[in-house]
Amino acid sequence: MKTREELLPGESADKLVKSPLKSSDKIIFSKYEKIPTTIYADSLSASTKVAQDIAAMIRAKELLGELCVLGLATGSSPIRVYQELVRMHVEEGLSFRNVVTFNLDEYYGIEPKSIHSYHYFMHEQLFDHVDILPANVHIPNGMIARDRIDQYCEEYERKIDAYGGIDIQLLGIGRTGHIGFNEPGSGERSLTRLVTLDHLTILDAAKGFGGQEFVPSMAITMGVGSIFKARKIILLAWGENKATVVRKAVEGAVTDEVPATFLQRHPKMHFITDASAAADLTRVKTPWLIGICNWDDRLIRKSVVWLCEKLQKPILKLTDKDYNDNGMNDLITQVGSAYDINIRVFNDLQHTITGWPGGKPSADDSQRPERALPYPKRVLIFSPHPDDDVISMGGTFLRLLDNGHEVHVAYQTSGNIAVSDTNALQYIEFAKNLHAKNAHKADELEAYYQKVHEFLQAKTESEADILEVRQVKSLIRQGEAIAAAEYLGAKRQNLHFLELPFYETGKAKKLPVSHTDIERITTLMQELKPQQIYAAGDLSDPHGTHRVCLDAVLHALDRLKNEAWMRDCWVWLYRGAWQEWELDQVDMAVPISPGELMKKRISIFKHQSQNNGAMFPGNDSREFWQRAEDRNRGTAQRYDQIGMAEYEAIEAFVRYLPQ
Repeated sequence: MKTREELLPGESADKLVKSPLKSSDKIIFSKYEKIPTTIYADSLSASTKVAQDIAAMIRAKELLGELCVLGLATGSSPIRVYQELVRMHVEEGLSFRNVVTFNLDEYYGIEPKSIHSYHYFMHEQLFDHVDILPANVHIPNGMIARDRIDQYCEEYERKIDAYGGIDIQLLGIGRTGHIGFNEPGSGERSLTRLVTLDHLTILDAAKGFGGQEFVPSMAITMGVGSIFKARKIILLAWGENKATVVRKAVEGAVTDEVPATFLQRHPKMHFITDASAAADLTRVKTPWLIGICNWDDRLIRKSVVWLCEKLQKPILKLTDKDYNDNGMNDLITQVGSAYDINIRVFNDLQHTITGWPGGKPSADDSQRPERALPYPKRVLIFSPHPDDDVISMGGTFLRLLDNGHEVHVAYQTSGNIAVSDTNALQYIEFAKNLHAKNAHKADELEAYYQKVHEFLQAKTESEADILEVRQVKSLIRQGEAIAAAEYLGAKRQNLHFLELPFYETGKAKKLPVSHTDIERITTLMQELKPQQIYAAGDLSDPHGTHRVCLDAVLHALDRLKNEAWMRDCWVWLYRGAWQEWELDQVDMAVPISPGELMKKRISIFKHQSQNNGAMFPGNDSREFWQRAEDRNRGTAQRYDQIGMAEYEAIEAFVRYLPQ
C-alpha cells in the first residue's frame, strides 16, 4: 500500500493499488506479452512521461524545420497528457506552431459546438490553451451529409498522407477492445469510415450524456489500417475496468473480436498502463509463472489463494505436489514445505475476520485487524455519493453502531446529477401543494416551482441544471441519506453534508478537486478528531467521483499528519458499489448475518431515486442492492472455499497506512 508521503500533491488515488510495481521507463517483456508494455504505479507519472516524449518529438521536428504530425485520442485516458503538454507550453515555452493534428474519431450527428462532441473536448482540453494554428487541426466532421460520408472519409485519409503520415498516434482502449471506434469485427486494413457503436461502448459513454438513450449510435472513425500507418503508436490504459481488455490485447491471440490485438503486429507499438489496468497481466497477477519471485507475505498469500481457487481445494489440503505442479516450486524452495506455508497463510487470513470492526473492548487484540482501545471510538465514514455508506459498508455501519461506537457520516457530494428530472418535478410538485396550505409561503414557493418546472420542460439533453433544480435534486438525495442512516441507528446530528464544490457543475463532467474541497474535509476531520476513518477505495464508478473524493480525503490526511490525534487514527478503505477487494488485499473482513444483510438491503431501498434503474448504472445493470449482496456473498463464499468459516456475507476492507 502506498503511503501518504508517496502520494504527492496533484497525484491521484491510483497509487493506493497494492502492487510490487513501481514507475519505470524500462520496457519489460515476458513470455506472455506480445506488445512492449510499461507499467507505472499511477496514471499521472505515466501521462507525464508520455507528454515528455511527445514534446521531445515536437522540438526535434522544430529544429529540423519540419512539421510534427500527431494522431490524437479523446476520452479520459489522454486528459493528463494534454494537461502536461499545456503546462509545458505555458511554463516551458513548448510551441505547437509546427504541429499538425488528426483526431481519431467523432460521434456522428453531433454538432461541433455540443459539449459532448470530440471537437469541443479537444479545444477544451488542449487546443484553446496552446499556440497551434487552427488550420493545422483536423477532427472528423460529425455533421457531414450521409451521401457525402464516403468521399469525406477518403479525403481525411488523403490529408493524413499529404502531411507524410502520423509521427505519433495516441490511443485509448475501450472495454470491447476497440481502438478509435473500431468495434469488434473491424478489419485490420479498415480505413476512415462511418461505424455503428457497440452497446457496451454506448453504455460506457452514457455517463457523459446523461443516459444511454442520448448517446449517438454511430461515429466516424479512422480505421485500424489508418492507425497502422503511424510511425509510432502509444496506447494508454488506466483503471481496474480496463484490466481484462488490456490482458486480451497484450497477451491474447490476434482476432477481430478484440481489434486492439491487431496492434501486436505494429513494429513501433507501446502500451502504457497504470498498476490497476495491468492487474490481469500474467507478470502482475501470477508472477510466479514468469520466474523467480521476491516472496513477501502479501505475494505468498496471493499465490496460495490463487492455487486454492484453481484447484478448488482449501488451504490446509494443499500439498507439495500441488505447489510444484503449478509453477510454485520456487515458493517451496525459498519458504518451506506446503504444511508450513499453508498454516502461515491460513492464520494470516483467519486473523482478517472480525465481528468487531471498531475493535473488541477487553480483548486480546494482538491477532485482530483493529485495536481494542480506545473504546468507544469516534468513527467517520466518508461517502462519496449519498448512498455509498449503506451500499458498500451498510453491514459494518450497523455493526459499529450496535457495538456502541459514535458513528459520523460525511456525504462528500450532493449526488444531484443522478436524480432524474421526473423525480425532481414530482418532489417540487409535492412541496408546492404542501406549502399552498400556508398562504404566507404559497406565492414564494409558486414562483420557485414555476422556475424549476419551466426549465425542466424546456431543458435540452446537453444543458446543465440551473441552481434551483440542483437544490431540489440535492435535497431529494439528502433526505434519502438521512432516512437510510437513521434506519440503521445513526443520529441525525452526526450526518454531515459537505456538498463539495468540484461536483456542483450540474452536468456529468466535474471540476478538478480544489483547495475548497479539501478544506471542507480537513475542517470536519479536525473538528471530530476521529479514531477510525472509512473512505471509498472503489475507484471504478463511471464518473470518477469516488477517485476524486478519495484524493480529497488523502490530501486532508496529509495536511493533518502532524496533529497529535492523527497518531491514533486508523484509516480503512471499502469497496462494493462497483468492485470488490481481492482476498490477497483484504486486511479486515466483517461477517454479515442474514438479518444484518436484510437491514442493509432495506437501508439501500431508502434511496428511492436510485432504485428501479439508476441513471448511471455503469457497466453493471443490476440494482445497487443486488450488486452489494452478490459481492458480499461472493466474498464470503471465497473465504469458505479456501477453508475459512462459512458466513452469509462479508464486507471487506483494506487498511491505508499513512506514516
